[in-house]
Amino acid sequence: MDETRRKLTTIFCADVQDYTRLMGADEEGTLASLKRCREAMGRLIESHGGRVINTWGDGLIADFPSVVEAVRAAVDTQNELAGFNASRPSDGRMLFRIGINLGDVIVEGDDIYGDGVNIAARLQASAAAGGIVISSTVYDQVRNKVAVGFEFLGPLAVKNVDEGVPSYAVRIGDASNDAQPGEWPAARPPRPAAVMTEPQPAPQRRRSFAMLGVVSAVLVGINLLTWDGVFWAHFPLLAFAVIAALAWNRSQTRFDRRLAALAILALGFICINLFTWSGTFWAVWPILGVAAVSGLRWSMRR
Repeated sequence: MDETRRKLTTIFCADVQDYTRLMGADEEGTLASLKRCREAMGRLIESHGGRVINTWGDGLIADFPSVVEAVRAAVDTQNELAGFNASRPSDGRMLFRIGINLGDVIVEGDDIYGDGVNIAARLQASAAAGGIVISSTVYDQVRNKVAVGFEFLGPLAVKNVDEGVPSYAVRIGDASNDAQPGEWPAARPPRPAAVMTEPQPAPQRRRSFAMLGVVSAVLVGINLLTWDGVFWAHFPLLAFAVIAALAWNRSQTRFDRRLAALAILALGFICINLFTWSGTFWAVWPILGVAAVSGLRWSMRR
């Protein structure tokens, strides 16, 4: 038998609003949409360091070692699904509700149990369609670390838990919009993905990019002032460009992050080959390897 143990983890629960109605209207179309949405959700959960534990019907449960990454995964999920639903009729949208809780759970094999899971499921059930609700334990960890707004919902009654669980709705998008008290922006009709899914660089990231730009300019200046017929600065410039591209890739949600990282590396190999050109295009071999890995990655997502 698997060993039973406990751990502190972040529990992520999601299900589809009005799933029974959607199945009654179009079983095959609803199942196809559910599969597509689950694939996108699973990819985003994995990219944020999470693990899908189980799926049942229209539900999904995952856990994360990081509270911040769990909330970021939820926000990225709702943004990406908003783009998926934007072109669908209002009565055919597949809107997920997500609940997140940080709690101590029982681990048996690959499954988790306990009040921590029950609270996450209750938070999910109380979320608006297309919305996210988190517990106060999650809020305390992410309130100054994730670029979203929060609305206090008060204590939430949970079965087998004596006291109510303070909960917060995550306000996706501009927290300063014209939402009325008690209205959750996440529950509004979704905006196109081009508007919602491309996060703005964080101040720290902007400073890092600016620093790389300054260092690059200094290196070019040194190369020109000590010119001896060789432009050697293009090698550190290429390294800086790859570092900046990989840093951007960590926060973008428009493309699969692993595939994008492989593409960045392939372009890096091409540039190195061109900078050291001796009549042989040797970069074709590492590019072929990158293409093979990308193909396997794509086929596993189908």
